[in-house]
Amino acid sequence: MRQSGALLAFPLLLLFGAPALAHEVRPAFLDIRETAPDAFTVLWKVPAQGRMRLALDARLPRQCIERAKPVRSFEGSAYLERWTVDCAGGLRNSQIAIDGLKTTLTEALVRIGYQNGGSEVGRLMPDAPSFTVAGAQTSLEVARTYFLLGVEHIMLGFDHLIFVLALMLLIHDRFMLFKTITAFTVAHSITLAGASLGYFSLPQKPVEATVALSIAFVASELLKARPNEVRLSEAYPWVVAFAFGLLHGFGFSGALKEIGLPQSDVPISLLTFNLGVEAGQIIFVVTALAIAWVARTLLVLNTSLARQAIAYGIGTSAMLWFIPRVATMAI
Repeated sequence: MRQSGALLAFPLLLLFGAPALAHEVRPAFLDIRETAPDAFTVLWKVPAQGRMRLALDARLPRQCIERAKPVRSFEGSAYLERWTVDCAGGLRNSQIAIDGLKTTLTEALVRIGYQNGGSEVGRLMPDAPSFTVAGAQTSLEVARTYFLLGVEHIMLGFDHLIFVLALMLLIHDRFMLFKTITAFTVAHSITLAGASLGYFSLPQKPVEATVALSIAFVASELLKARPNEVRLSEAYPWVVAFAFGLLHGFGFSGALKEIGLPQSDVPISLLTFNLGVEAGQIIFVVTALAIAWVARTLLVLNTSLARQAIAYGIGTSAMLWFIPRVATMAI
């Protein structure tokens, strides 16, 4: 039992520590569009909570001169600045940087749209807060950037990962697990694509609160499970996964809207972001199954106790996410 307790300590610390990181770390977004030779409009979007924002600032090349002071505003969960600049000689071979990025856990996406229809996307990280403008990118390079964003989004979206973990604990049959995860994938792909393309939408704050409730629901189903009793959620878990997957897709689309889709490459950026989300999800499932196999092989575990403890951890985390998300709906 000491070994069992030691094993449980790690996942439970993750579950109870995750509320502070429940929202995926949304990137800052710098959108630069060429409106005339050497003239650009600039949109700078920074994650914010209420009237507080991350201390990040976009630094354009030295030859870029402001035509007027930036117009500043808070919109939803973001702080925005809009302004126009003249950049003598254009942006090619110039450096764009994000000041303050080194001291954060987030990243920044820079998208440049050129007057000739070309575009360029740069992904800046805390250890690489600047990049040199190349002048244009291929669709493959844009796709790679959005794929990596999708992987990172799911890996830092602890609420989505814990929902998948709860499904894995609820299902004992490997084929049914595959079927259920596939249903979840198909469902959130539908709403991710539809919402990102503007066919339908839901308010983001209620969606995020309901996502937390979906996790609490699956956790409660885990605690209600009995050896000789098959509940509806156990008999048809793929139905539960599909229904809540539609909801989680709206959550993914909210993040993608925050990041921004390059209008010249909407299909490929949307597809590769979604593929990145799925790749991250597969990595998580395979890793969790591998850890479970190693634990069963090397340690003597009370499986029933372990499942119950993790279910309580999942449910508690879900409610710790739900309460502040409901509270922010009134702001």
